[in-house]
Amino acid sequence: MIKRLSLASRLALLFAACTAVVSLIAGVLFNQASEAHFVELDQQLLDGKLVALRSTLQGVDTPQLFAQREAQLRTELNRQPDLALRITAAGQRWYDGAPGVALPAAPGLHSLQNAGTDYRVYNVPLLPNQPGSPQLSLMLDITHHQHFLQRMQHLIWLTVGLSALATALLGAWAARSGLRPLRRMSEVAAGVSAHSLTQRLPQQQMPVELAELAQAFNAMLGRLDDSFQRLSAFSADIAHELRTPLSNLLTHTQVILTQPRPLEDYREALHSNLEELQWMAQLVNDMLYLAKADHGLLMPKREALVLEAEVEALLEFFALLAEDAHVSLVREGTAHTAGDRGMLRRALSNLLDNALRFTPAGGEVRVRIVGRKQGVTLTVENTGEGIPAALLPRLFDRFYRADPARREGSSEHAGLGLAITQSIVRAHGGRIYCESGAGWTRFVIELPTAD
Repeated sequence: MIKRLSLASRLALLFAACTAVVSLIAGVLFNQASEAHFVELDQQLLDGKLVALRSTLQGVDTPQLFAQREAQLRTELNRQPDLALRITAAGQRWYDGAPGVALPAAPGLHSLQNAGTDYRVYNVPLLPNQPGSPQLSLMLDITHHQHFLQRMQHLIWLTVGLSALATALLGAWAARSGLRPLRRMSEVAAGVSAHSLTQRLPQQQMPVELAELAQAFNAMLGRLDDSFQRLSAFSADIAHELRTPLSNLLTHTQVILTQPRPLEDYREALHSNLEELQWMAQLVNDMLYLAKADHGLLMPKREALVLEAEVEALLEFFALLAEDAHVSLVREGTAHTAGDRGMLRRALSNLLDNALRFTPAGGEVRVRIVGRKQGVTLTVENTGEGIPAALLPRLFDRFYRADPARREGSSEHAGLGLAITQSIVRAHGGRIYCESGAGWTRFVIELPTAD
């Protein structure tokens, strides 16, 4: 199986490929520019020699006249050892400085290679604008130019190879250095477990491109840490809540069975055990209800509700309890909404029961209903001792009690009422929060407008 390349290796190869392509393009362009420059220099040199040759052969249009000027011509050609000349007229060669070399017949500048020697050939008439003029073929030896261009091409290839190799090595080092924060993230992620969620990435030391990722990673670790702590506390709370009724059941049953007793004693023992078992069954049902809420399985019905009528029915139910506690119940406002009657009644019952338990004698529990375009706000508030601000965010946690002292041996109020209320409100697309101050504690439910 082919091993996949690392990100650093990919970046290094990408840098090397880019450098090689850029170097190659630059080398090719430089090579073409150099070749064009040599052609231009050769053209200038040949043009200069052409002026001198035309001056030497001025007026020569027959072989006899050429024979008279041949000595001057040779003297002129000796001044340029790398220049050869061929003169032809009417198919005859008057002068041939490069015998055996086949030259192109077309006028203008040409490149030619013969027997390992490179030439620049320049075909022009001796007498411009004159028909039947002898033709001059100037042959300039440019072998040294070509050798220079070949060496330059070799240098270009060598430069491309070396630059690609150097860039690959430097790119690998730079990529490895640049990816060090990612390796740090991998180390932190590898060290994360249910028992170690306190590690965090140093965001200030991260590059700008990774700072946001580090922030999201730290936030994820924070959420996981909080969830595991809540889960651990939740497990401990379940064990604590079930320990007391189970201990009561075991102790009571063991005492009853220590000796024969009258039938009435057995009946009383069974009634006592039944109360504990009913409370445990209710606790299990509440936990199953919250589990359904966590998995989005609470599907409330959508029926038209007159909130003031629903609240009045609940206040009537709690009227006797309020009378015994010397607490007055008040409702204010009216509104309509759509929701599940049973679920919303359960949520409001939890809030009213909670308010009655913490309202001192002579106090008041008030339910206010406010209808708006955005939705409905329902507030359950009571007088009495306030709740510290530090405890407000945890009121809706499962098994949480604002009073840290647990009442051993009591099966009432396990601390799930507010958690269930929050699940019901969220299932309706709303939110619930608590405010406490100035002698009042308020639980505010905000429900959106029905679609």
